[in-house]
Amino acid sequence: MRIGKLAQRTGTTPKAIRLYEARGLLGTVARDGSYRHYGEADVARVQLIRQAQGLGFSLAQLEGLPDLHSSAGWARMAGLLAQRRAALAQEMARLAVLDGQLAALEAELYACDAMAAPATPQACGAPDAPLGPLRQLVPLGHATA
Repeated sequence: MRIGKLAQRTGTTPKAIRLYEARGLLGTVARDGSYRHYGEADVARVQLIRQAQGLGFSLAQLEGLPDLHSSAGWARMAGLLAQRRAALAQEMARLAVLDGQLAALEAELYACDAMAAPATPQACGAPDAPLGPLRQLVPLGHATA
C-alpha cells in the first residue's frame, strides 16, 4: 500500500510517516520505483509508535523500535516501559500531595465561611485540616520530598 493508505489506516498523516521513516523507526521501507510501499508490518509499527506517543514516549526514546524483534530490542523497550511507569508513579505521588493540599484549602475556606471571617483563611484554620495556613502550600510544578 502507498503512504496515503497507510496514513488513513493508522490515523496519522503522510508527513508523520515520513518523519518516522527518516528517524529510522520503520526500518527499511520497500520501494516500488520512486514510491514507498508499505505492508501490514508497517501498519502495526505505525500503530505501535502512535500508541507509545500517546503514553508519553518521545520519538527519540523509540529509536530502537526497528530492533524490537530481537532480545536486545525487547529488553530496551521493557527498560523504557519501566522508566515510564516509575515516572508515572512519581507524578501520581505528586498529584496525591496536591490533592491533599486542595482538600486542606477547601476545609479552611469552609471554616472561614462558617465563621463569617474575612477573606484570609489563615485566620480561620480548619480544625481537621491536615495542612495549616495557605503559606505552607507547595507551589504547583515543584517537586515534593
